[in-house]
Amino acid sequence: MADEKHRLERRADRRGVERERIPTRVIDDPDALARDVAGRLAAIIRQRAAEGRRAVLGLATGSTPLGIYRELIRLHREEGLSFANVETFNLDEYYPMAPDSIHSYHRFMWEHLFSHVDIDAARVHLPRGDLARADVAAATQAYEAAIQAAGGIDIQLLGIGKTGHIGFNEPGSDLASRTRLVALDAITRKDAAADFFGEENVPREAITMGVGTILAAREIAIIATGEHKAGVVRRAVEGAIDPAVAATALQQHPATTFYLDAAAAAELTRLATPWVLGEVEWTVPLTLRAVAWLSQRTQKAILKLTPRDYADHHLGALLAKHGTAGEINGLVFRGLSARIRGRSKLPRGQRVLVFSPHPDDDVISMGGILHKLAQNENAIVVAYQTSGNIAVFDHDVRRHVDVLERLAAGGLIADDVNTLAQEVRAFLARKQPGEVDSPAVQAIKRMIRESEAVSGIETLGLTAASARFLNLPFYQTGKVRKDPIGPADVAIVRALLEEVKPTLVFAAGDLSDPHGTHRQCLEAVNRALAELFPGGTGAPEVWLYRGAWQEWPVTDATWLVPLSQEELRLKIQAIFKHQSQKDSAPFPGGHDDREFWQRVEARNKETAALLDRLGLAEYFAVEAYVVQGMAAPPGEGSRASSP
Repeated sequence: MADEKHRLERRADRRGVERERIPTRVIDDPDALARDVAGRLAAIIRQRAAEGRRAVLGLATGSTPLGIYRELIRLHREEGLSFANVETFNLDEYYPMAPDSIHSYHRFMWEHLFSHVDIDAARVHLPRGDLARADVAAATQAYEAAIQAAGGIDIQLLGIGKTGHIGFNEPGSDLASRTRLVALDAITRKDAAADFFGEENVPREAITMGVGTILAAREIAIIATGEHKAGVVRRAVEGAIDPAVAATALQQHPATTFYLDAAAAAELTRLATPWVLGEVEWTVPLTLRAVAWLSQRTQKAILKLTPRDYADHHLGALLAKHGTAGEINGLVFRGLSARIRGRSKLPRGQRVLVFSPHPDDDVISMGGILHKLAQNENAIVVAYQTSGNIAVFDHDVRRHVDVLERLAAGGLIADDVNTLAQEVRAFLARKQPGEVDSPAVQAIKRMIRESEAVSGIETLGLTAASARFLNLPFYQTGKVRKDPIGPADVAIVRALLEEVKPTLVFAAGDLSDPHGTHRQCLEAVNRALAELFPGGTGAPEVWLYRGAWQEWPVTDATWLVPLSQEELRLKIQAIFKHQSQKDSAPFPGGHDDREFWQRVEARNKETAALLDRLGLAEYFAVEAYVVQGMAAPPGEGSRASSP
């Protein structure tokens, strides 16, 4: 039976790959993905050295390749990988851009790779963003000539933008284009807004290798991670070649590989709807997913699906397995219904530890269940893992300083606050966009967010004593880009786990956070739990919530928690307490101009509406949670009751 299962899985995978026009590898662990790609780069470096010639690498910037560069540095330090015979060419650079700017790709590459390995600086090439406009054309031609003189690029690293751009080759780029100055698409500039502390500070142009330059590389590795890349990945891999989506041109390349985590690969046909490709192993989770998909495709409630519906939508084999549509419908209806957990079925009288990456993720993502848990008399601690201070506008600092000055003028506090106020105002007056804040400004911004967080949980029935501010070290760079999670971060999380001894833990499980902070905060929690509970024995159950950008699909969720109209209103009031993030947040995320509370309201209502369309119970709003590590949904061989 096991051999037959593997045969069917391999057949579905082959059929999926046939639909995929670019070879694709799915590696869910980000560290393993980085090791895989870095290992390929290292193999080329060593092979070229053995041949007595240079390895020529095309390199990329941004958050995507950071793990790869860290692994290359490790290989250099621990395994003797030498870069003495390596020549590099970077994809792009903003224009205009000084090489020493905090936003410069020149600075990025030296900070994250070149200064840590034995590469010859003369063999490092990056497009220059500090040239006079009249000199740019000649410089881009010289860049192309330098690539040719080096013998061409052996392997090119790429990321992919939301528009499908590679490098800065925006929609409409000529597939034969070469290195040149380009105007940046509005979506690209909006994506970069967080790094520049505001879209208005993002350059409108960039110098980039062309699509033709990229395609000339002998090998290409393109990397994408996170749910927010899933749609464009599917378009690039399975769609037709289209100049409006530059990444589709990679289908013409004979040696391109896409490296994806599971989130970025989620919309590929072989993972999203494998049943349309042929035979699959009909597990219960896959059955639930397929039937929910069928219900939405036919716009029928689950219990109203007919044999014809199954036959007409590639699900005849599922029907044959169960014999009747009624049996399948009932199985799925009961399976999804078992996931609904109202207040009476939620934990009572337990120790609950909530990890919130930023000082508002708790109320944004789980404000409803937090209120219910408080009503159920659980002992709750909310641990804010980072200060979130970079997400406070400077004008908020000025406003709070003004309050301090007025208090001092009224004799209510010591008048030496004026010295602080003068220092802060002077710094803000000379501050450049993206410049790291002074220690005093960072502290004020941290305190603003802490006070808002306390006010938020008090709205939900908790007290100020429930709040803990961990201020994890990895976040304290003062910049958008953070350090990797280290032993000090894990030790702080572990100490809190040892103190609270929770029976239930909540943590952010979404991977689409544009800053990567949610992903890193979950890593800190999981590493601390692994240290305390080797093998998982005795560990608390961990419920994962998602942030402001996405919700768990109802077929993936372990628990679905209904909210009444009054409970959703209370949750929104708690979100309102985060005034520094209201109206116009510094990092709103994605391309959604709605405020956080508006997105939350729409998301929670839509989850409830979907349950209604599937024919389940009708609720006003619903929050969704996934129990980390649970092998099967409730009622399918796993723990079916709440902890």
